[in-house]
Parts: sequence; C-alpha cells; structure tokens
Amino acid sequence: MKTTRLYLANDTSSLAAGAGRLAEVWSKRPEIQLIRTSSRGAFFLEPMVERDGPNGREAWFNVAPDDVSRILEGVGGTPVATIPFLRQQTRFTFANFGVTEPLALDEYQKRGGLKGLAAAQNLSPEAIVEELRLSGLRGRGGAAFPVWKKWQVAQQAQSEQKYVVANADEGDAGTYCDRMIMEGDPFRLIEGMMICARAIGATKGYLYCRYEYPAAAKAMQFAIQKAREADLLDCDDDSFDLEVVVGAGSYVCGEETALLESLEGRRGVVMAKPPYPAESGLYDKPTIVSNVLTFATIPNILANGGAWHGSLGTEGSRGTMALQLGGRVKQPGLVEIPFGMTLRQALEQFGGGMAPGARFKAVQVGGPLGSLFPESQLDIPICYDAFAKAGAILGHGGIVVYDDETNMVELARHFMAFTADESCGKCTPCRVGSVRGREILERIQSGLGTEADLVLLSDLGETMKSASLCALGGRAPYPVLTAIEHFPNEFRGRLKV
Repeated sequence: MKTTRLYLANDTSSLAAGAGRLAEVWSKRPEIQLIRTSSRGAFFLEPMVERDGPNGREAWFNVAPDDVSRILEGVGGTPVATIPFLRQQTRFTFANFGVTEPLALDEYQKRGGLKGLAAAQNLSPEAIVEELRLSGLRGRGGAAFPVWKKWQVAQQAQSEQKYVVANADEGDAGTYCDRMIMEGDPFRLIEGMMICARAIGATKGYLYCRYEYPAAAKAMQFAIQKAREADLLDCDDDSFDLEVVVGAGSYVCGEETALLESLEGRRGVVMAKPPYPAESGLYDKPTIVSNVLTFATIPNILANGGAWHGSLGTEGSRGTMALQLGGRVKQPGLVEIPFGMTLRQALEQFGGGMAPGARFKAVQVGGPLGSLFPESQLDIPICYDAFAKAGAILGHGGIVVYDDETNMVELARHFMAFTADESCGKCTPCRVGSVRGREILERIQSGLGTEADLVLLSDLGETMKSASLCALGGRAPYPVLTAIEHFPNEFRGRLKV
C-alpha cells in the first residue's frame, strides 16, 4: 500500500481550529503517515494540511476530515511558496515554523540549529557581547533596552553564581509568539539561553512559563530532557542546567522583578530599581532576564554575525519584529518582517484588511497597556523610536484591531478594570489610582459623569504615569486617555447634562 506523508501543525492555535480532530481521524488510516509540525502562523488558513509536491510543499486550507481524498490525490493544493501571507515575510527567528517537528533535535541541527552556539563557544565572553553590540538588538519585550548593555553588566559583575531567566509570562492580549517558539522551536530558545550563559558565566537557567500555557511548558520540559540526553547542556567545559517553572496566573509577573520574586517562592510583587537584576537579581545574584523572543533571536546573530543583524531594520530598531495580528482583521496570524513597515501597510498587506462586514475604528499595539491609534495615525513606522515619539509602545508586537461597533467607553473601563485587577498593590498610584479610574469610567458609562470627571481622569492618568513603580501603573492610562483623545464624542455623549 502506498503511504502518503501529510504535515499537520500541533500548535495550540491550530488545535483550536480543528487540527486535533483531523489527527484523531487520519491517524487510523494506514495509507497516511501523519507528521506533526510547528505552525506557520497563518491562523486564518487553519487547519492547514501540507504534503510534498514536485516543487516543494503544497497546502490545503481550512481542511475538514472529509477533504482527505482530494489531498491524497493531490487535487486543489496551493504551493506553500506562493501563499502571499507567507511569501512576503522575512523569516529568520521563525524560519523553521511549519517545516520541522518541534521536538526533533536532529532536524533542528540539519536546518542550521546550534551554529550560533558553536560560534559562541569559539569566542570569548567579551567577544560575544561585542557581537550583540554590533547587532543593535533591543529587548523584544516592553522596555526595548539594548541587550548587550545588560549582558555586559552581568558579565562584569563578580559573583560565584549567575543566572539566565527566560520570561515566558506572555500575558498581553493578542500576543502569542513566545508560545509559538516554545511549542514550535524549543531548541532555538535553549540555544539562545546557553549563548547568554556562556557570555555572562552563568551555570543555571530558568524558564518562567505562564500558567495558561500548559502545552508550551510540557514541550519545553521535553526539549530540555532531550538536550540533556544529547549532552547539549554539558559540552566544551560549559555546564548549564535549565528548569521550567510555571507561574500562577499573575499578569504583573511579566515585570522582571515581580517574576524573580515569584521564582524565589514569594508573591509576585514589583521591586524598586536599582539595583537592576543584571547586578543583583535572582537570590541577589547577577541575572539576565529577557523574554522568549529575545533569546530566540540570539542564535542567528551569533551564527551570521552582529553586523548581519544590524543591517536589517531601521537605525534605532535593528533586525526583524514578530507582529501578531488579531481582532477584526481578515487574516489573523504571525508576521515576521524587518522594522520600518508602517502600521497601515502591515494591516493591509498581511492582515488583508478588515473582516467581512467590519469597518475600521481603531487599533491597539502593545497589549492592554498600549495606545490606541485611529485611522489618521496608521502611517506610523513600526519601530521603537517612532512609537516612543508618539507616546506609544511597540511592546511585544501584539496588534488588535477594533471595528466600528466597539464601544470606546466600555473598552476604556475594561482596560482600567484590568489594571485594578492585576495590580500587585506595591505602589499607591497603581493600587488606588486604577480603582479610582475604573470608578470614574463607570460613572461616565452609567450617564452620571460630568465634564469635571474627564478632567479628573486626565489628572489621575498623569499621576499614574509619573509616579507608578512599574509599567503596569505607568502605562495603564495610555489606552484610556488615547480613547478619550480620539473619540471624545463617545465620552461626552454619556455625560450628565
């Protein structure tokens, strides 16, 4: 009997779209060899099934179990290389996605994996940091701090013990690239953490995974075990132990000091800085804390050289960025492109415009603490400096589009209520200010608010911005105040006459 190899993603989003049902039905058919791969991130096409064709992989979209006959016959497939959503991207960090089996270390190596680690092992710690400086890499989380500066501080710190911590507490609404890396290319994350460990002299690492990512935590635990069995974590005199720790559902533990408090077994509460973790972090030892996407970017930089990475993107934002498109767009999914494309271009070229029947109203970038952009501001370049100049954050690259049916008063109340719920309580501006802000917005929502409430909300927001201990309180006013700025009639129309 002729056997046909079919490729089907095992990613959480793909499973949610029905890939699990396909696997359940097709795995019982002897003529099918089912290979579970990582997802390509084109979630609007899922479940997407691929098979080998004469000129490379061919794909079938939004597949149902009964479509198996035409797939086995090779009827109606689309060459993967011609899919516009994928063809127009520039994928380096996500180059393996949709191609390899995530937990196959040999496949990772065949596609260039571990070359960055090998290059790092032939360099001094100082030379590794220099490559990072040349690369211009900035942290792919919220602060976008130059990575090499953190590494240099930790490297120069005198301590018998240092740590590397991957922040996988990816809690922003509309973001999922960290989850995709952990589920789809876990050895890339391990490699990036090992390079960091060599650069700063660390022998212990932790991956702090958010509670809501059980599949990602399981995949990382399995990958770490495979790395141990292959002696990957103990080679060339560099010994590095790595452990997965699962959080307890706290959004504020995405902040590095709260994360470290949680790792030490205490309640996740933001701590004042300085000292910074690179000087005194986990157990008061020098610690590098970076998010998953940052570590996953490192292997290509060491393999290809810092200058290569520095040649991509814009002057202040080097390399590529993983955008995660969601909300009321026609084509939600993951996009990796060099910095510099405008927000409008990204939404039209990759998002495919608005979902059928929907009309654009606003877009939020950077999670629940991100500013809202109206249609008139969509030509802003996607880069750190342009966003900072606009009083916004690029954050983790989450992009959520709202349509004209969105109630901006309710949306603003939701954002402030979120901050009130998730505040760690450490500082008064966030702990009290978010509750007062929610109460003001609820008065406006119920028709009992006044013009003075809008003034009070603005003053409260400025206090939270300047006096909060971390970005949760400091950024919380931005979505609220930009909603009022761009859609004032919706708020004033609810005021008491």
